[in-house]
Amino acid sequence: MRKIILASRSKARKELLRQIGLEFKVVGSKAEESRSLKKSCSDLVIANALKKAKDVAKRFDRGIVIGADTVVLSGKKIIGKPKNIKDAFKTIKILSRGPQWVYSGLAVVDIDNNKIYTAFEKTKIYMYALKDEQIRRYFKKVSPLDKAGSFDIQGLGGIFIDRIEGCYFNVVGLPLAKLARILRKAGVHIF
Repeated sequence: MRKIILASRSKARKELLRQIGLEFKVVGSKAEESRSLKKSCSDLVIANALKKAKDVAKRFDRGIVIGADTVVLSGKKIIGKPKNIKDAFKTIKILSRGPQWVYSGLAVVDIDNNKIYTAFEKTKIYMYALKDEQIRRYFKKVSPLDKAGSFDIQGLGGIFIDRIEGCYFNVVGLPLAKLARILRKAGVHIF
C-alpha cells in the first residue's frame, strides 16, 4: 500500500479520511494561504491546496500528498477562518443573511510518478437568519476559530443550515467523491 500524507491538521479532514478507511500520516503545511481573489474562487482554492501539498511533498521521497483549502464566498468577498471571536461573529451574521458558496480546492501530489492532480468543488449553503444571542450561545459551545465561515456543518453548527445544494462533505472541508476520483487516477482505490 502506498504512503498517503494529509497536508492538513484539520480535525474534520482527518475524520473524513478515517471514515472512508484510508490509512494516512498527517503533516501540516507551512505554506502561506492567499485570500486575494485575483481570478476565480476556484483558482484561489486550487492554488492554495497545491501550495500546501507541494510544501509537504518536498519533505518526502515517495507517497501521495493530499492538500485542501476551503473558503466561503460571500458576494465577491472571501471568508476563511476568522481571526478572532469578533470576526467570527461578523462572519456568521453575514452568512445568515442569504445563500453563500463554499469552495474547496484539492491537490494531490503523486511523488512516485511525478504527477499532480487538482480539482475543486462548490456547494451553495442556505443558513437560517440568526439572532445575536444564538450566535453567542453557539460560540460558548463550539470554537469557530478553526472553521472556514466560523461554523461546523457536521456538528452543532448544522442546526443553522436550512439546506445545501451540492456536496455536503465539501462544506465539512473535503469533497470525498471528487477526492476518491483523483486518488483512483493516482492508483489508490478506496474500495
